[in-house]
Amino acid sequence: MSQPSVVELLLKWTPLLAQGFAFNLLISIFAMALGTAAGLFLGFGAVSTSRWLKQLSDLAVQFFRNAPWLVLLFFVMLLMPFELRVGPWVLPFPDWIKSTVGLALPVMANVAEIVRGAVESIPSAQWDAARSLAFNRRQTMWEIIIPQCIKRMLPAWMNWYAILTMATTLTSIVGVNEVMTTVGRITAAEQRADLLIPIYLYVLLWFFLYCYPIALWTKRLELRYRER
Repeated sequence: MSQPSVVELLLKWTPLLAQGFAFNLLISIFAMALGTAAGLFLGFGAVSTSRWLKQLSDLAVQFFRNAPWLVLLFFVMLLMPFELRVGPWVLPFPDWIKSTVGLALPVMANVAEIVRGAVESIPSAQWDAARSLAFNRRQTMWEIIIPQCIKRMLPAWMNWYAILTMATTLTSIVGVNEVMTTVGRITAAEQRADLLIPIYLYVLLWFFLYCYPIALWTKRLELRYRER
């Protein structure tokens, strides 16, 4: 009996690979949301008038921006508990949640830097005009500065989301059952040397088809806002 072709094997395992890839996307969405929320607070701290808050925010940004992502993943995996005790109940703390937190840390630092750069790029005349209209700093920030910063931050934010999506494959090293873990199990089950390169190219194509439109959209936004 002849063995199935590589194409037949890829089609056979596509549903399982799709589940793993969907898990990668789920991790990327949660990590980006968590990192963005934390990065906004950290970015506002970096442009604060409080000296100690600004220095503390700058220190956190530089630390997490220059820390290897894989090291942060291992650090969070070892730091966080395997389960949580809530009264009489013991709740498991899944590895994918810990990995999401680990990936959110560098995203947080880079989002904070995006916020800081966008705020500082606003001409000082905007601040002067707000003061002349008796706006306090909070009103100036939220009603005048932040609305102008959104279009400046959006392309860079989208670019970092694409980077984060590709980085979710690192979670396979710490035991998360995502697409690369699934690939390893498939290759071990099939024991076909001719399947190795095609299946990795197949997964690579999925990431490309997901991230490339984001890159195109980012470039279009950059051009649109540059012309204004």
